Amino acid sequence: MCVLALAWRAHPRWKLVVAGNRDEYHSRPAAPLARWEDHRHILAGRDLQSGGTWLGASDAGRFTVVTNLRGYGMPEEGRPSRGALVTGLLDGAYPDAVAIDAYNPVNLIHIAGDQARFLSNRPAPVRTSLSPGLYGLSNGTLDEPWPKTLRIKSILLDWLTGDAEQPARLFDGLREEVLPDIGIDPATASDVPQEPNHSPIFIRSPVYGTRCSSVVAIGGDGRGVFLERRFSAEGDAIGDSRLSFDWPRAS
Repeated sequence: MCVLALAWRAHPRWKLVVAGNRDEYHSRPAAPLARWEDHRHILAGRDLQSGGTWLGASDAGRFTVVTNLRGYGMPEEGRPSRGALVTGLLDGAYPDAVAIDAYNPVNLIHIAGDQARFLSNRPAPVRTSLSPGLYGLSNGTLDEPWPKTLRIKSILLDWLTGDAEQPARLFDGLREEVLPDIGIDPATASDVPQEPNHSPIFIRSPVYGTRCSSVVAIGGDGRGVFLERRFSAEGDAIGDSRLSFDWPRAS
């Protein structure tokens, strides 16, 4: 997942709304959004190379998403999978007990019940609580004002301040391929040679680009919907998934 906007307890109807894109090599195999057979409470796509996921929700009232951090080189071999970090937190691991410094460069947002946490491990480990609000995250620091990060936050804010109906409408903004003329460009180039240094929300590339868009919306009553749209190497939509779930009312 390379860019996302997240609204946490920032709307009278919606407890959590997330809209984001996962950018990855098209050759890396992945399974579509589904309930996992070996963890029935987890709803997520699945990285078939390492077995974890980039973004997921749990019937137990948990949500987790990760992004990589640019500027630190390619991943070091031998470190645990960042996708497994997501799976562990969705399974109930305590975020302050996670050995975040053992992983390759990573940002992470984890929500459990009424608590939201942000974790990162570069340049030094960070663990902090998130207040209700609207956040943007790409492959830099939390809310770093890259053009595409500001734009995706604006898209989500417009939806929230509009009728805030039909979360699937957020897919339109996640397909934007024009780089907005706002914000501050990343200070470092991408560690992925095929990724543009200054990229829009949606990256169309036959080698490395946007693989899927995800929208998660959970109401104050705990009723949630998870939507996923997948894309080919040519940038064409090739499949949609939709799952409904319920968070505990006390969360």
